[in-house]
Amino acid sequence: MPLYEHVFIARQDLSSAQAETMMTEFTEILGEGGGQVVGNEYWGLRSMAYKINKNRKGHYAFLKLDAPAAAVAELERRQRLHEDVMRVMTIRVDSHEEGPSAIVTAKNSRDDRRGGRGRDRGDRPPREDRGDRPPREDRGDRPPREDRGDRPPRDEAPAVEAPAAAPAAAPTE
Repeated sequence: MPLYEHVFIARQDLSSAQAETMMTEFTEILGEGGGQVVGNEYWGLRSMAYKINKNRKGHYAFLKLDAPAAAVAELERRQRLHEDVMRVMTIRVDSHEEGPSAIVTAKNSRDDRRGGRGRDRGDRPPREDRGDRPPREDRGDRPPREDRGDRPPRDEAPAVEAPAAAPAAAPTE
């Protein structure tokens, strides 16, 4: 049977559990058509390059498929009818790559660089330049602003009068 890689984007207002449940539903649909899911990955809630149906983010899911073309066509048809699925893309491939996809690999390496999700600074010392700062209201060494151009100070500015209301139009019969 031919091999496919399939990605779909679900609406952002779903929970991650609901998005992963959708993956199992679509796996069952594929099984009904005689195909199988070789591997799947949930990529999480990600920002999109442009809005789709007024959504800026979406839950991304990736499926590695081994299925006949008719089963894949039925899967795509049902996903396009599903109200929670915004976009679908299926690509035929010669062979599936072993291991995690490039998206998951990049996400894991980014988390490793950050030290996980926390604010751990690793082996770097704490920042010393913040502790000895004076409070913001202490700016006594700053000279007063004198160069304000030719405009008068606010206290001496003339009051602006509101425009007179236009007369009401006479009713026409």
